[in-house]
Amino acid sequence: MKDLFFGILAYCKQNWRRILTVLLYPPVWIVVLSTVVSGGATVAVFLMRWEQSPIAIPAYVAAAYALTVVVMRCIKYFPRWFRTGKGKLHSTHYSGLFLNDVEFRTTVTLYGSLAINLLYIVFNACLAVYYHTNWFGILSGYYAILAAMRFLLARYVRRVGIGTDQIGEYRRSRLCGIILLTLNLTLTGAVLMILYQDKGYEYSGMLIYIMAAYTFYITTHAIIDIVKFRKYNSPVMSATKRINLSAALVSMLALETAMISQFGAEQTPEFRRIMIASTGAGISLIVITLSVFMIVTANRAIRKFKEMER
Repeated sequence: MKDLFFGILAYCKQNWRRILTVLLYPPVWIVVLSTVVSGGATVAVFLMRWEQSPIAIPAYVAAAYALTVVVMRCIKYFPRWFRTGKGKLHSTHYSGLFLNDVEFRTTVTLYGSLAINLLYIVFNACLAVYYHTNWFGILSGYYAILAAMRFLLARYVRRVGIGTDQIGEYRRSRLCGIILLTLNLTLTGAVLMILYQDKGYEYSGMLIYIMAAYTFYITTHAIIDIVKFRKYNSPVMSATKRINLSAALVSMLALETAMISQFGAEQTPEFRRIMIASTGAGISLIVITLSVFMIVTANRAIRKFKEMER
């Protein structure tokens, strides 16, 4: 037995690279089988409340191994899949147009955001009627105004295009800045209702994690787009991205109310008010800054273009 142990140890020492490769990159059927079995075992542990039983440890180990091999396979093959998929998208007409034509991509994004905005409007309006509260009515109005701005920008891009009329683009950007500045009053009213009328979102079960992932995604994406689209020097495109950021920040505020409602039961009402007031003030300050920047930048650019025309 001792010789067998040392023999295995010597073999592992000499072939550790091969063994590690086999363990981290097993055949696909093993990856699928381990994922299904470990996932089912982990779900059973939580459903049957076996967290303290001996079966929990093997289930956790199997789940950790399954997650590791899936991640390692994705790291190895994802760049190849990404290049293949991107090549196929470029080869088709509409997907290639979306990837290569900034104006077409902006138009599609605007109408897509408009459609999502309309869903938010209907959703919050239905909640306002169902719960008999003005909180969801205010949010519905907020998204309705954002939808109106997106519609104005989308119609302008469809009729005029991007880069053909700089003065016209700056005027649309200035109008959006003025509307956003006025819209900040609605946001302030929503924050006050959260603080003093104990209103807010509540997500049940796993929905709160899904909404959290979606909210962080759209917020991060909106911030990246603001920086990324500056190089195109298009006021309309920049205004679109700033509107997206304003909508994402309001979603972040709604998520915070849901998180505090679900996980902050042990916290005092004062803590809840401080957190929501701080977040609301920060979001309001960001929206005001974006609005003033859009208005001032547009006024300066329009004045400069008019002076050049004289």
